[in-house]
Amino acid sequence: MKNKYFAYFILLLAIAALYFLPSKITNYNLNKTISACVVAQKKTNEAFDIEKAKKFCEKEINKLKKK
Repeated sequence: MKNKYFAYFILLLAIAALYFLPSKITNYNLNKTISACVVAQKKTNEAFDIEKAKKFCEKEINKLKKK
């Protein structure tokens, strides 16, 4: 009987982890993508402003994400 409750507890814990984990992974991937875009902007532009590059990258990535 005790093993049955333990199995249900583990199953419930796994479902909860799968519910909350994708949002953290998505945010991590988005931040890494924006960082890579900013680095690419830095290498390609002579007049580099980090704030402008970050806003540009966020706008472009969000456009691609909506497609």
